[in-house]
Amino acid sequence: MVDMRVGGGMGSAAADPNELPEPDLLLTQIAEYAVADRAFSDRAVDTALLSFLDAVGCAARGATRPDCLAHLGPVVPGTVVPVPGGARVPFTGDVLDPVRAAHDTGLLVRWIDANDAWLSLEGSHPSDNLGPILAAADALARGAFGAAARPSVGDVLTAMIKAHEIQGILSVNNGFREWAAIDHTVLVRVASAAVTTAMLDGDVDAVVSAVSHAWMDGGNLRAYRHAPLTGPRKSWAAGHAGSRGLELALLALRGEPAAPSVLSVPRWGFNDALFRGHRLTLAQPLGNYVMERVLFKTAPVEFHGATALECCQVLHPAVRDRLDDIATIVITTQRPTIQIISKTGPLHNYADRDHCLQYIVAVALMQGRLDADMYSDEFATDPRIDALRERMHVEEDPRYTEDYVDPEVMAIATAIQVTFTDGTSTDRVEIRFPVGHPSRRDAGRVQLREKLEDNLAARLSVARTREILRTFADGPAPLDLPVDAFVDLLCE
Repeated sequence: MVDMRVGGGMGSAAADPNELPEPDLLLTQIAEYAVADRAFSDRAVDTALLSFLDAVGCAARGATRPDCLAHLGPVVPGTVVPVPGGARVPFTGDVLDPVRAAHDTGLLVRWIDANDAWLSLEGSHPSDNLGPILAAADALARGAFGAAARPSVGDVLTAMIKAHEIQGILSVNNGFREWAAIDHTVLVRVASAAVTTAMLDGDVDAVVSAVSHAWMDGGNLRAYRHAPLTGPRKSWAAGHAGSRGLELALLALRGEPAAPSVLSVPRWGFNDALFRGHRLTLAQPLGNYVMERVLFKTAPVEFHGATALECCQVLHPAVRDRLDDIATIVITTQRPTIQIISKTGPLHNYADRDHCLQYIVAVALMQGRLDADMYSDEFATDPRIDALRERMHVEEDPRYTEDYVDPEVMAIATAIQVTFTDGTSTDRVEIRFPVGHPSRRDAGRVQLREKLEDNLAARLSVARTREILRTFADGPAPLDLPVDAFVDLLCE
């Protein structure tokens, strides 16, 4: 038989070496961090509580959407999971196997695209990991896996800090989008696999196994985030990735062997096969850097459009009565915003609109605000929206791009200027940091409290909403509360 491999031939020179190597360094670094019992800064814990409550609120809002609810529930309708053995899905009352519960919880968190964000060379949403974290913790607390421990809300925050760190630091210097057109949900799968294996008492070897298989799965295409294929999958991709991470954790805990050189093995490994020869590395040691600096959304807008929204809110009084007189709208921003959400032509659905910079700008100039229902099919029929989109010109400022990718700055700068048909213009309004940026945390905290109340009230009774806010948002939070008791609060 002729050897068809590249460089193949006769004899031993054509054979691949089959000695099992030591785990790739990155696998070991992630695993040792995931299992370590360590204290985190007060700032990190405080921000983790904000992230946790914000994500829970987003899940409440997602549970009001029929298109979201259509994706939930057991894979086979009518399947009943006994307790202990299952995990409860917030805002639904469903008790599902933990892997499916991770999927549904993650999908609820992500559906309206309003949970936290991390922007660097690769942008992503670290609280997407809450789905598997909460499912694993809730299942443990209800006696699954034969566990005696009953995890607390504080334990969930610790797992979130670790998942944020793994996902975020991997984003700093690894260009999943730039180098390989891979979707950032690969990082959800990796981070979830690591932290849930550790939560379920896995050791370093078990975490190495789970994480190696998370990388072995490769990466999703990003096509569902970009024109012309932007669609609802961007709202359920993270739930799918997180549930896969927990599934791999459970496989590893049953003794699944690791793929130790999954990143580095020539030709077949992640680096050669998908990363085009680039090498996955950590930009810095893992700690609590990401959670301390994570970004929050105070409005339902794709985060690259957050500063554009604020610019439009400033400009709204000057343009609201002159919309028909607008000649041009010049939007100056950074390259990732242009790559991800700048588009022309028809917009086909909710997901398409909330990932369109020009739509965001048009609506915000018209209304002075942007609500989730403004992405609806009904609202989008307003002819003024497309008329304004046609008058927009989007350009990159290289300085904005440099500040965007600098992890010490993380600016999301946008500037907008409107020119009218009579030759006059508005001021050029520039916003470098949105309200949810750590440099504006105090202002953001107030708006996040309002956002949480609005989101909870959309799904829960007034009395239950007030109880949750009084307990967790308006005073020292009881971090020792068992997580299953907290989840029960979310299931009226």
